[in-house]
Amino acid sequence: MFPRLLPVTKALLIANGVIYLLQLLMGGVLEQWLALWPVGYGFMPWQVLSYGFLHDPSGLTHLLFNMLALYMFGSPLEQTWGQKRFLTYFLVCVAGAGLLQLGVGWWTVWNGGMPYKTVGASGGVFGLLLAYGMLFPNQRMIVFPLPMEIRARTLVIFYAAITLLMGFTGLQPGVAHFAHLGGMLFGWLLIRYWRGQPPFGKRRPPPPRMRIVK
Repeated sequence: MFPRLLPVTKALLIANGVIYLLQLLMGGVLEQWLALWPVGYGFMPWQVLSYGFLHDPSGLTHLLFNMLALYMFGSPLEQTWGQKRFLTYFLVCVAGAGLLQLGVGWWTVWNGGMPYKTVGASGGVFGLLLAYGMLFPNQRMIVFPLPMEIRARTLVIFYAAITLLMGFTGLQPGVAHFAHLGGMLFGWLLIRYWRGQPPFGKRRPPPPRMRIVK
């Protein structure tokens, strides 16, 4: 059963689609200003958010996979949290992924690598995946490329482990794996902040159970 498309999720889908069309029409102009570039090589503060609405114009697959995941996980989270909190969460994940990617880009250039741009909503999408796994851990689903039904919590662990492996081994070059992990990390921290859990506070003890006297 497909989730009902809610307003903020719909707006994000439309924004990504419209900006992708503008990228096709304007060539590399948008990437120059809105993609995430390393500090000292074209970086501007707004790029920490704007890069999350750009995608690789040379291929449609990047956009389609991100938008499918945004649709699948976005609407249930928006229905649970409400529009304002959901949008805040998504943008924090995008920004967090961007900040971690800035660190990776600096390290790459410092070690003699070439500066490169980062685009894509994947950091925000991986944050949504984490949130879905935390809020609905036992929800069963089938997600490509897994050919079987799997719990949401297990799916989060699987994707996090694969992304971490790819990031450290370089088996899939050209993909910002650490940005994906950054989206999950900042999403996890924000959820714990909202819940008042460490490192932001202590979990409140459960209320005492009522004794039933027969």
